Amino acid sequence: MQYLKQLLLIILLSQSLQILAQKQTVYLFEMKAEIGPAAWRLTQKAFDKAKESGAQTIIIDMNTYGGMVEYADSIRTKILNSPIRTIVFIENNAASAGALIAIACDKIYMSRSANIGAASVVNEKGEVLPEKYQSYMRGRMRATAEAKKRNPIIAEGFVDPDVEIPGLKPKGKVLTLTASEAAKVGYCDAEVEDVDAVVAAEGLNGPTIVKHQESALDKVLAFLISPAISGLLILLIIGGIYFEMQAPGIGFALLVSVVASLLYFAPLYLEGLAEHWEIGLFLLGIILLLLEVFVIPGFGVAGILGIICLIAGLALSMVLNNWFDFTVTGPEKLTTAVLTVIGAMVAAIIVSVIFGKSLMRSPVFQRLVLQDEQRSQQGYVSGKQVGALVDKTGVAKTDLRPSGKVVIDEKWYDAVSLDGFINQGSQVLVIKQENYNVFVRKINS
Repeated sequence: MQYLKQLLLIILLSQSLQILAQKQTVYLFEMKAEIGPAAWRLTQKAFDKAKESGAQTIIIDMNTYGGMVEYADSIRTKILNSPIRTIVFIENNAASAGALIAIACDKIYMSRSANIGAASVVNEKGEVLPEKYQSYMRGRMRATAEAKKRNPIIAEGFVDPDVEIPGLKPKGKVLTLTASEAAKVGYCDAEVEDVDAVVAAEGLNGPTIVKHQESALDKVLAFLISPAISGLLILLIIGGIYFEMQAPGIGFALLVSVVASLLYFAPLYLEGLAEHWEIGLFLLGIILLLLEVFVIPGFGVAGILGIICLIAGLALSMVLNNWFDFTVTGPEKLTTAVLTVIGAMVAAIIVSVIFGKSLMRSPVFQRLVLQDEQRSQQGYVSGKQVGALVDKTGVAKTDLRPSGKVVIDEKWYDAVSLDGFINQGSQVLVIKQENYNVFVRKINS
């Protein structure tokens, strides 16, 4: 009898261990927005968190009309290379880029009202792009389907209207499948109502479901990298630089430009878009422009290279690329990024020219600058005797544009040219003096 009790105890313990072994941790996150940088960052964070939580299964709750192919391809690759089993539940739509992501998962579940397909590559206006883009997408869809042992012809039919699938898709139309149609051809494992039904269909025994929580930082980053905000930040960057060069010493314009640069590049860097070399290219452009304005006379190679580096750094940070390889992004996205930057730069200069003086005189701006003047009539004098340098001659040690540095009696002074531009090394005559600033004219030899 004692042996029988021990045997029963062992059996019960074994069954309990089996039940515990069957319990799994499921990591759940939603993909219900346009496929883009934010979705790519969400996916990376979700997969990292799933690994940290020891999850055996990842469920993607999807409802998207698609988005940018380059980010969909990155998400697709992340899913294919994941050691954790992946399941997608298509709540309503898995169109275009969403279809590519869905068929990369190990299992596909769909609600009765859901659709999958319509994956032709289109531009922002919904116009179908040329054949080379469709060819790339067909290849990605076909390879993904083959990797998950699904019919590659159907995946190709999502993209190419010329693919004919008897009894399912006539020639001349892009394929979109309902849940029941997808189930018949192996692109849907079952029709279910919700995520809980997916868990039940998988036979998971009371799993621990960990839901991904989007942080405040994620929301802020998604806001900052939106095209409209990126364009506004570029406008502030260029406008600030333009103001600073037009009125050296203000400081506030430079501060605006620096803050706008941080808000522009930081989110793109965190999203994996802006690389170190692209940010470096932007900084190089700034340095070259400063050299052109304050060191090198005229406007030549340094200024042109500075503008090119500036545009390149801002534009390349907006697109997904591997150095100068734009296979995934495509030339159209790169062109759009470059035009966005150039448009913002032109707009910044126009706004600066038209509204610059009004802005400087505005009450808000006046609060940011020193208003008081220390006039000699009020008893203020400088350490240097006022007027002591008038009629003396000196040499321009830097280009005067119109401000710069001159040397008089072997001492350096801040100088302002009354003749406009004066080349470095030119002989100058002091016309008047205000404190440590001297006003000079060029002596014609």
